[in-house]
Amino acid sequence: MTTEGIKYEPKDYKSDQYVRWCPGCGDHAVLNCLHKAMAEVGVAPHNMAVISGIGCSSRLPYYMNTYGFHTIHGRGAAIATGVKTARPDLSVWLCTGDGDCLAIGGNHFIHAVRRNVDLNIVLFNNKIYGLTKGQYSPTSDRGFVSKSSPYGTVEDPFIPAELAFGARGNFFARAIDVDLKNTTEILAASARHKGASVTEVLVNCVIFNNGIHKSVTDQDVRADRALFLRHGEKMLYGANKEKGIVLEGLKLKSVTIGQDGYTIDDILVHDAHEKDNTLHMMLAMMSGEMPIALGVIRDVECPTYDTAVHQQIEEVQAKNPTRKLREVIMQGDVWEIK
Repeated sequence: MTTEGIKYEPKDYKSDQYVRWCPGCGDHAVLNCLHKAMAEVGVAPHNMAVISGIGCSSRLPYYMNTYGFHTIHGRGAAIATGVKTARPDLSVWLCTGDGDCLAIGGNHFIHAVRRNVDLNIVLFNNKIYGLTKGQYSPTSDRGFVSKSSPYGTVEDPFIPAELAFGARGNFFARAIDVDLKNTTEILAASARHKGASVTEVLVNCVIFNNGIHKSVTDQDVRADRALFLRHGEKMLYGANKEKGIVLEGLKLKSVTIGQDGYTIDDILVHDAHEKDNTLHMMLAMMSGEMPIALGVIRDVECPTYDTAVHQQIEEVQAKNPTRKLREVIMQGDVWEIK
């Protein structure tokens, strides 16, 4: 796509900085996909701002030939909200990790989603604190052994999808770092969505949590463990698309077409634009024997915070002729002391 008659390429979004992530880190792949997605959407580099907090993934602004702000731990969502509200013309991205976003930054995250600020939030989830050398994070599974939990964690993790839906999120997607084509597609969809979009990317930390997502990402098992959702298409998966998802009562069920009387007509069709988020939540929460849902799970248009703020300012200014501070001070009861 083009902007102002200019066709952009992925290289136009790459900075001249050396990428300082460990060899094999999943963040490399996400950065590559972001460059490609921006070129596909056609956002001019000077019309884009990348905000981050603290963590391995939060180094990403250095590697973008755009505006950027490497902020402080957990405050990326707050800064990004300010940027988008002050400059609604910019495409604003928040790149954050599971520790940065869901621990100290959790409150900022849920309110950015609740307000529906037009932000593109990319949540790198490796289920570990990597920058500080291997402590368990808010998404680490119960019993996970780490430097800060040598005998295993005794708490249940946050599930990013559950938080996003609980905050009344209107866009949620999930991707894996090793699937560049589909991750690029998802990030492009995020860029086109008006409102807060949350894309959880399951990334590998090759040093401190290697293979944490291998039950989904490994090529040998991916076809049977991952369900890639596309709006308007049947929920099919498996090496030959022989499996699918049906709704029985109040629960989702995985079935094999041609067995137990199930046919292709029984398989659900994905509707990402359905306003009721009940089925979206059920899909995003699938685990255990069910496949992990990938792709754009929810994509619903709703009024955005930043647009509403500027509309309100314009309405008030049109009704109120006051323009100067002195005029504001001199309104109402005024006493003159002589």
